[in-house]
Amino acid sequence: MTEALEELRGRLDSIDDRILELLRQRTEVVAQVSRVKLAAELPVFVPRREVEKVESFRRRAGEQGLDPDWAEDFLRMIMGASRSQQSTARFPRATPDAKRVLFVGGEGGMAQLFSRFFLASGHRVRSLDRDDWNRVAALTKGVDVAIVAVPIRLTLEVIERLAPHLDPTTVLADFTSQKADVLERMIAVHPGPVLGLHPMHGPDVENLSKQLLLACPGRDEAASEWLLRQAQLWGMRVKSVDPRAHDRAMHLVQGLRHYLALLHGSFLRACGLKPSQILDYSSPIYRAELMMTGRIFAQDAELYADIVLAEPERRELLERFRAHHERLATLVRDDDKAAFAAEFNAISDFFGSFAEQALEESGYLIHRLADRFA
Repeated sequence: MTEALEELRGRLDSIDDRILELLRQRTEVVAQVSRVKLAAELPVFVPRREVEKVESFRRRAGEQGLDPDWAEDFLRMIMGASRSQQSTARFPRATPDAKRVLFVGGEGGMAQLFSRFFLASGHRVRSLDRDDWNRVAALTKGVDVAIVAVPIRLTLEVIERLAPHLDPTTVLADFTSQKADVLERMIAVHPGPVLGLHPMHGPDVENLSKQLLLACPGRDEAASEWLLRQAQLWGMRVKSVDPRAHDRAMHLVQGLRHYLALLHGSFLRACGLKPSQILDYSSPIYRAELMMTGRIFAQDAELYADIVLAEPERRELLERFRAHHERLATLVRDDDKAAFAAEFNAISDFFGSFAEQALEESGYLIHRLADRFA
């Protein structure tokens, strides 16, 4: 029996080696694809091509007696690696001539990330940071776009300080997670094109492929079309949104989410329970929640204070959340299971079909995390 098992294991090792060899060959073809895309000025990520590829792969996997879901996971990992490989090379340029791009807050993580991609596309990049204001006239001269990428608390002040030095044809843009007030201020102080941008990712992403970029048009949309086209050539998904709707969503997506992380971490600290002490007792879903909380506290405190306390409207919403929490806390104090169930069912009705989607997507995520890090 032992000899038979060893023989089978040897065959598995041989098959795995062949898989690795095929993946190496695929990597070489991806490099050729990158060169063709660059010459044809095509983006890294083409949604239609990916959909067609996945559907075909799932169908052929089923014909081979394989689980289509598993096959899709495998293919998506391979395609993700391919996009990363393509994102280390040069990118097509959205314009015939190189543009001059100025990042205000150029030493920050987001500015550094996007500077790398602009340079890889053949554009010219300048940086203006806190110690460079004595050279602001020279740094702003002739730039095609100036992107403000500074902490939220400094954004309005920096925009007002920067605007008088910009040419009337320069696109003034920003990367701030607030849009309405910032966009309004940019329009007020700069007579030229204005565009609000919000990259929905952090500076630690490996590449921009499939990342979401929210865009709020301000003035003269045609003047900044090249900028959005350039983002698409990097593989980004660009979505145009209303600034007020954006900010209302961000109060929950960022403000409330990060406040809950603070609450979670603070209560663990108050209980004297270190994450390492409860990790072995955690279900896969709580482990995922703990990791999402923990990643916040591996980053800069002022950044998250700026996000949570960004503006009066956001702080007022968090106060409403506190009052809402107090109302629900009475269910616990009164041991009121009937009221708890009624509230639960009302929320379930409110979520509707999204609850089933959330169950499916979170289950996928949790199972993959559990398998990878168990």
